[in-house]
Amino acid sequence: MDVDPAKAAGSFPFEGTTYHFCSAHCIEKFKTNPRRYLDPQAAPDQMPAGRYTCPMHPEIVQDGFGTCPLCGMGLEPMEVSLEDSGNPELDDMWRRFRISLLFSVPVFVLGMLMIQPVAQAVLATPAIFWCGWPIFERAGQSIRHRSPNMFTLIAMGAGVAWLFSLWQLAAGGHHAHVYFEAAAVIVTLVLLGQVLELKARARTTAAIRALLELAPKTARLEDGREVPVDQICRGDHLRVRPGERIALDGSVIDGASAVDESAITGEPVPVEKRAGSKVTGGTINGTGSFVMKVERVGRDTLLARIVQLVNEAQRTRAPIQRLADKAAAWFVPAVLAVAVIAFFAWLPHSLSFALVNAVAVLIIACPCALGLATPMSIMVGTGRGARAGVLIQSAEALETFGRVDTLVVDKTGTLTEGRPRVTAFDGDSAALRLAAGLEQSSEHPLAAAILAFARERGVEPGVARNFAYVPGLGVSANIDGQPAALGSRRLMEQLGLAVPGGPATLYLATEGRVTATFQVADPVKATARGALDKLRAEGIRVAMLTGDARPAAEAVAGELGIGQVEAEALPAAKHRFIEKLIAEGHTVAMAGDGVNDAPALARAHVGIAMGNGTDIAMKSSGITLVKGDLEGIVRARKLSKAVMANIRQNLFWAFAYNLLGVPIAAGVLYPFFGILLSPMIAAAAMTFSSVSVIANALRLRKLDL
Repeated sequence: MDVDPAKAAGSFPFEGTTYHFCSAHCIEKFKTNPRRYLDPQAAPDQMPAGRYTCPMHPEIVQDGFGTCPLCGMGLEPMEVSLEDSGNPELDDMWRRFRISLLFSVPVFVLGMLMIQPVAQAVLATPAIFWCGWPIFERAGQSIRHRSPNMFTLIAMGAGVAWLFSLWQLAAGGHHAHVYFEAAAVIVTLVLLGQVLELKARARTTAAIRALLELAPKTARLEDGREVPVDQICRGDHLRVRPGERIALDGSVIDGASAVDESAITGEPVPVEKRAGSKVTGGTINGTGSFVMKVERVGRDTLLARIVQLVNEAQRTRAPIQRLADKAAAWFVPAVLAVAVIAFFAWLPHSLSFALVNAVAVLIIACPCALGLATPMSIMVGTGRGARAGVLIQSAEALETFGRVDTLVVDKTGTLTEGRPRVTAFDGDSAALRLAAGLEQSSEHPLAAAILAFARERGVEPGVARNFAYVPGLGVSANIDGQPAALGSRRLMEQLGLAVPGGPATLYLATEGRVTATFQVADPVKATARGALDKLRAEGIRVAMLTGDARPAAEAVAGELGIGQVEAEALPAAKHRFIEKLIAEGHTVAMAGDGVNDAPALARAHVGIAMGNGTDIAMKSSGITLVKGDLEGIVRARKLSKAVMANIRQNLFWAFAYNLLGVPIAAGVLYPFFGILLSPMIAAAAMTFSSVSVIANALRLRKLDL
C-alpha cells in the first residue's frame, strides 16, 4: 500500500515522497523510526518483512515468514530475490535434526538391546519434544484451524508411542516393554525429511534466481564511468564493450555487434544488432562494441517482467489440483479411522501389538505427497519455460495447452516479422509528414514502417492532437491543426471517401479526399513454416485470423500452407470467430501481438502473446513467447505435455503409495505372510514419499525444449 506523507500521521524524513508498504503493521513500524528503515546499512532482520505464501495453498498470504495454518508447511517468499538471507525454517530444521540424531542413536542402540528403559526415556524425551517441537506445534495449529494434516498424524503417532512407553515404564519398571526408540527415531526421520524437502523445494526457484543473476549490478556510461544500475535513467547513453552483459533495455544508436540472447529467448544463434536495433538487459554482447540509449529501467525491463510473470505463474493452481484437494479433504480423517480400526482389530492379540500397528498407520500416511504433486511440477515447469523464452502466466493455460486441437494465428507480427517496409508510396512530402504524425502515437507494426520511411526521406512527423485509434481500421488525428486519417480501404469507405483503383495497404485522407497511398510488405518469419508443420503433424488445425486486407492475408497463408483465412476482421469479429470454434467443440489457442487481438486472446482457451507485441496483448494471454517466434508455440506445447505427464506421475505414486502403505502398516499381510511394518520403517517411507515427488518434479529442469 502507498502512503502520502502529507496525509499520514507521524514524522516522515523526506517531504513530498510516497512510501510503499507491505502492510499497515509496517507503516506503524516505519512511523516509529523512519530513518532506521531508510538506512541502506540497516541489518536485514531490521527491515520490514516481505510477503510469504504456501506452495500448497497460495490463498495463504502473510507478512513475514511463518507456517501454513492448513498444511503446516513453511511459507515461501512470494518474490524471489538474490538478497534473500536464507531459509530460516531449513536452518532450524537442520539444527534440530543434528541434535535429535545425537539423542536418538543411543536410544536406538539401547532399545535394540532391550536394556535401560529409564535411560531410553531420559534420552528420548528431549529428542521428541524439543527437537520435534515444530511437529507438535504445527499439529496443534492444524487442530485449532480444523485442518488435520501430516503433522497431526506424526504428532499423534510419536506422542502415543511415548505416552504408552511411559505408562509401561511406570507399571513394569526395568522389565517394561517400551517404544521410546521408535518415537525418537520417528521424529529424527521426519526432521531429516523436512531438511531434504526444504532443500529440494529451494531448488524449484533456481530458474528465477538464474534469471535474476543475469542482471548486471553496474553499467558503463558513454564517457566510460561505471555506475550502479539503479542510478541509470531513461534516455542515458551506455557503452557496451565486447563480452559485456547488457545492463538494461534500449536501442543501439552507434556501432554494431552480435548479441547472445539465449538466456532470455532460448535461441542459441547470436542476433546481429546495428543502429536502431533493440537490445535487452541480461543478454551478452559479442565481439563488437556499441552505444545504446536506455529505454526501460527497473521493473519495466523485459527481464524484470519475466521474473514477475514466472513468480505469479508459480502461485497459480492448475485445474488438476482439484483432484488432490478433494483427496486431501478426506485423507487425514480416513487415516485416523484406519488407525482406530487397526488398533481394535489387533487388541485381542496384545495391547503392544495393536499400538505398534496403529502408530505405523499414522506415521506412514503422507498427505503432503498428494498436496505437493501439482504445485512442485508447476513451479519447476514454469521456470524451465522461462529459460526457453516461454513465459507461462497461469497454471491453467499450461494444463490446457496440451489439449489444444485448433490454433488461430494473427498475421502481422505473428506469422510475419512485424517489421514491414514501405515498398511503394504515391504522394508528396506534405502527405508523408501528415502520415508520420498520425503514426507517431500508434504501436501498430505498420506505424513503424511509415515512420522509418519518413526518416529515410528526411521528413519530420507533424504534431498530432486528438489522436484516436479505430480498432482494426486505422488512426485519425489533427496534424498541425489539419484533420487527417490513415488506414485501410474500409476506413476510407466508412468516411465516405472514394478510393483510387489499384492495390494499396494504407490510404491517407485529408481535406475530404484520399491524398496518398502506401504499399507495405512484411516478410514471413523464417521459422514460421517449420513450426506450423510440426504443429500440424500433431493433429492441430491452423487458421489465420487477421484484420489485414484479404490479398495480403491469402498471400501469406498460401506461402505457409494455411487453408482457412479470415481477413479484414475487426476485434469484435475476431472474438466471434473464436467463440464459433469453441461452440463447435474445439479447444482453441489464439496467437497474436496487437491491441486488436486482445479480445480474441482473452476469449480463447489459451491466449499466446508475442513478446515483441503490445502490453495489452500480453495481459490478455496465458502464455507469452519472449522472442515472438512460432517455434515458441512448439516449445510451449512440449512443455505443457511434459508438465502434465509429470503431475500425473506424481499423483499416481502419491495415491499408490498411500493405498499400498496404509493397509500394510495396518497389518493386513501379517495373517498370510507374517509381515509387519515397524513405525520407524513407516517414518522412513513417509519421508521418501514427499522427497520422491519433489525429485520427480525437478526432472523437468532438464527437459529438452
